[in-house]
Amino acid sequence: MARARVPGAQPVIADGPVLPPPPDRAALLAAYALPDRDTRRVRMNFVASLDGAATLEGRSGGLGDASDRLAMQVLRTLADVVLVGAGTVRVEGYGGLAVGEEDAAWRVARGLPGQPRLAVVSSSLDLDPDSAFFTAAVTRPIVVTHAAAPAARRAALEQVADVIVAGEQAVDLRAMLDLLADRGLRQVLCEGGPHLFGALLEADLVDELCLSLSPMLVGGDAGRIVRGAPELECRMHLVHAIPAGDLVLLRYRRG
Repeated sequence: MARARVPGAQPVIADGPVLPPPPDRAALLAAYALPDRDTRRVRMNFVASLDGAATLEGRSGGLGDASDRLAMQVLRTLADVVLVGAGTVRVEGYGGLAVGEEDAAWRVARGLPGQPRLAVVSSSLDLDPDSAFFTAAVTRPIVVTHAAAPAARRAALEQVADVIVAGEQAVDLRAMLDLLADRGLRQVLCEGGPHLFGALLEADLVDELCLSLSPMLVGGDAGRIVRGAPELECRMHLVHAIPAGDLVLLRYRRG
């Protein structure tokens, strides 16, 4: 039953507040626009529940919705390279990652390649060259590793990907970003996982966090969006908070 209106008060809807319509592609392209493309930049893109869970039933996808997926496509459209950890590739897939035709045309009109590159960070090189990550790739993938990684695995992956060696006994993330920038890949969008986020945070290499706040309470023992980093303080500045139905798209920049 509808509630009676109080003179002078805002209307109250029996089923809850009136939510603004979700933002469209053009609005999100403007909201996430880059101030320039020459400055090297690392953006993190994650989704989390209201109680801080980074996954639902072991995967992040269950926390998102159509607005979260649209924001992710916009962020990929703006990126030079999408960076992920090897564990995320094994769990989430990433076979055939590509932006749509409209987004590819938007990129080409601005002098960019039609598709962003896709890069995976792996110390052990425990990656299957026959997986969809490589066989369904729309651009030649990049594998980032270190000099002490298994030589046989490296040779096998060099058949299906560009292998970048950054560091001697472990992946040097700062050197990795320098080597990517040398290839013209300065706008880095990192989509996880939490351990890669933690390593980038510990190395003081995170410039932005684009977080979709999912309207869910998950409980359980799901991890946070950052794992493996020591306790530290990295102050962030809120750039926007965009309601998208019950989900909120948050963008934070280094203070």
